[in-house]
Amino acid sequence: MKYTTVKAFALAMGLMMSPAIATQTFAQEKTVTVGGAPMYPSKNIVENAVNSKDHTTLVAAVKAAGLVETLQSAGPFTVFAPVNKAFSDLPAGTVENLLKPENKGTLSAVLTYHVVAGRLGSKELMDKITAGGGKTMLKTVQGEELTFMMKGKDLWVMDTKGGKAKVTIKDVFQSNGVIHVIDKVLMP
Repeated sequence: MKYTTVKAFALAMGLMMSPAIATQTFAQEKTVTVGGAPMYPSKNIVENAVNSKDHTTLVAAVKAAGLVETLQSAGPFTVFAPVNKAFSDLPAGTVENLLKPENKGTLSAVLTYHVVAGRLGSKELMDKITAGGGKTMLKTVQGEELTFMMKGKDLWVMDTKGGKAKVTIKDVFQSNGVIHVIDKVLMP
């Protein structure tokens, strides 16, 4: 009888402690702050991005394009994530037009143009740039290429139209890839 009571007590304590253990686990992770929120390496791209106040437009676009499930999958993915200001810098009406249901295909193409298959941290990207004599090109999930280069110590990305985005926060590691925050929207 005593053994059953002790076992039940231990089980109850374990269940009560689980949230504390999970909190402790998150507290021990090395995070990067993006948009005022810590980005946890144990969470996936979507779980982290929804907490960044600098990426509300991107998150809304990912939802409208039906890409949430994809970006929650195992991946891995390397995402170049434009901040809200990058979207507001587009010509007036562009974002609103892309978010219309009839433009879901175009929106999906723009968003997947910001994603490269694999987990490429800044070191891997810079190694590819060095090996490429100052630039490297990588195929996006959308199918077209992005060009990567360095300017001083800064990592830059250029789209096929010549638009350039600076990586402002690099190496935000996720359970299913890595995010590099950029200051412009890239256009296929």
